[in-house]
Amino acid sequence: MRRTAVLLAGLVGLVSAAGAAPAGAQTGMMQHVDLTSPKMSEAELTREQVIALLAAATAEQPAQLADKGLNGLDLSGLDLSGADLSRSRLNRVNLERAVLRGAKLDLAWLIEANLEHADLREVSMIQAQLIKARLAGADLSDARIVANFEGANLEDAKLTNASMAPDMRNQSMGLMRTVFRSAMLDRADLSGTDLAWADMEFAKLRESVLVDVDFNMARLGGIDLTGADVRGMNVAGANLASAKLRQLTGEDQIKGLDAAINLNRAFRR
Repeated sequence: MRRTAVLLAGLVGLVSAAGAAPAGAQTGMMQHVDLTSPKMSEAELTREQVIALLAAATAEQPAQLADKGLNGLDLSGLDLSGADLSRSRLNRVNLERAVLRGAKLDLAWLIEANLEHADLREVSMIQAQLIKARLAGADLSDARIVANFEGANLEDAKLTNASMAPDMRNQSMGLMRTVFRSAMLDRADLSGTDLAWADMEFAKLRESVLVDVDFNMARLGGIDLTGADVRGMNVAGANLASAKLRQLTGEDQIKGLDAAINLNRAFRR
């Protein structure tokens, strides 16, 4: 709990420094943030300097890039496994095909970042901002994530067994939930992922694999699950208003339909 409080305090401080009034909940943290400010748009290191830091890192002493401004850099293809990128600013950075397995990206800013085909297995992304980020083909398996992916592209991404539910024991600043509002997740594999309380409104998950996904209490209004494999998917307490539940594989195996909200307003045929 102490660690969570420190993380939240750090994000409030960063938002304030960027010209924003502190906001409590996940979706309010972007209000008034000036993405054109030097802090949010410029880099304080070069690609070569980052490579040098990575070369000096060891398994016992991973690369320390916390709090660094890396906005707009081309870091494609680099191996940043285990690196500490907490509170770093990576807006519009190019991390295509980079390896970030086990990296720490808590409170990181990755707005409009390119993470296509990146290896993000086992990363930690608590309160990270990935609005309009590109993660097509990325692998986020077994990751711990409570982040904002609003408008992001995760087509063909892999998010199997990821833990994306909020910690309900510490929500004094408002519910910090994972957000995929209006995100693109067509053909993504989310098997076994915990998305309880997530905001998935108007997200597209056409032909995605949602086997054993937990959408307990999630916001699924307007979500498009056309052609998805939903065997074992749990929607107890989820709001399904205007959700597209068509051509589903394993529809008879969906859990919690009797406890879903606005099921009568979903498009099922």
